[in-house]
Amino acid sequence: MDTTLEFADLVRLMDERSGAFRAAVAAAPSLDVWVPTCPEWTLFDLVRHLGEGRRRWAAIVAAGPADAPVVLPDPVVPREREALLGWFAASTGELLDALREAGPDRGCWTWWGPSQSPRTTGAVARHQLQQVAVHTYDAQVAVGAPQPLPDEVALDGVDEFLTTCVATTAAWPHKPAVADYHATEGGSWRLWLSADGARVARLPAPAAGEGPEAVDVRVRGTAHELVMFCYGRITMDALDVDGDRRVFDQLIAWEPEV
Repeated sequence: MDTTLEFADLVRLMDERSGAFRAAVAAAPSLDVWVPTCPEWTLFDLVRHLGEGRRRWAAIVAAGPADAPVVLPDPVVPREREALLGWFAASTGELLDALREAGPDRGCWTWWGPSQSPRTTGAVARHQLQQVAVHTYDAQVAVGAPQPLPDEVALDGVDEFLTTCVATTAAWPHKPAVADYHATEGGSWRLWLSADGARVARLPAPAAGEGPEAVDVRVRGTAHELVMFCYGRITMDALDVDGDRRVFDQLIAWEPEV
């Protein structure tokens, strides 16, 4: 995958994943079901968290360029399941409407600063697709019916996480390192960690007969597995890791200050 998803596809997939999220919640025996991948939350907590996020980002997108995020009053979140699902659907609709109205190129506040993602509504749509996709998986795990992310969502998700959540100009506090991420579906990425920060690039497919370049560590898995590893849903033990695993341990623990 050489390009990111188009804006229309991001919006379409966000709507589709939101429907899958509601279906998982509807299938649960109770809203008090514990979410194993978010161990401090029940299913109700997960719906509330994701719904509040939809409304907050809808307001941020609608506000346009800003130096600070829009602050909303705490919403009234219904406890009864049917009403809760209606509230969540309305929350999703607010975000989708705001994104469609703004289009992909308008500036807006984002929490990421010197990353490799722009501070635009298109980048917000890209990140919010991953938020609802990963939390849909969380809800499916809670009801005992986990499904892998759709391939197009997962492949874009690896790239989005690395460029938005990892890339930074903050100095890497450890020995410089290079890490590769390889998805079995065909995507590959290289992460450079140094005193200049963390930078990411997609890797081209190797030419016939070309051996791998020397890097400190490589991780291989399906795109879904790589996304779940990035978001802490699975550990390195679930993946094929070759090289110095301490680099990933350090990366997981790193909280750069910019």
